[in-house]
Amino acid sequence: MIRTDKTIVVEGKYDIIKLSALIDGVVIPTGGFSIFKDKEKQELLRTLAEKTGLIILTDSDNAGFRIRRFIHNICKGKNVTDAYIPDVYGKEKRKDHPSKEGKLGVEGISVEILTQALTLAGASCTVQKERGRPITKLDFFEAGLSGGANSREKRAALLQRLNLPEHLTTNSLITILNALISYEEFEKLMGELSDSEREPQDLQEK
Repeated sequence: MIRTDKTIVVEGKYDIIKLSALIDGVVIPTGGFSIFKDKEKQELLRTLAEKTGLIILTDSDNAGFRIRRFIHNICKGKNVTDAYIPDVYGKEKRKDHPSKEGKLGVEGISVEILTQALTLAGASCTVQKERGRPITKLDFFEAGLSGGANSREKRAALLQRLNLPEHLTTNSLITILNALISYEEFEKLMGELSDSEREPQDLQEK
């Protein structure tokens, strides 16, 4: 596996499946044109652009370039770079017919070409050991960040500590945390937040 600390943005789930055999890192799908109306996804991409930097790896057809331009606009071009795949004509195996322009998308491009495209885009691609376990929804529940009476307040404190937007959903927050910190760092951070919650109570008791 090769790893990049930057977040890679692709169009759909089949692109993610393709990159799963190549990339050890965070890969976000736009959901195609749904990104144009998905305010939560837009906020997520802006935050990840600021925190990790984005590499856009969309298809080489007109639709892919429309999505690419839109992401640049919402992120104001900050910490966003482009990875381009060449025009390769053909049809993906899962499809009955070629795309409208007859070009292969990211899912149909060879691993060698994808690796070259990401490297040229400035991805810090180095061979690494397997990453530690990810932060999960169960971890959030056990830490009191979801499903509890004070979960909203605890998430707000975590967001403030990490300088993240207050309106991020739980799923988006988990995605960002896995891009920024390890599970061990998450545990340490939650311990520090718990300690800070207890301090006012200790002072009141005194």
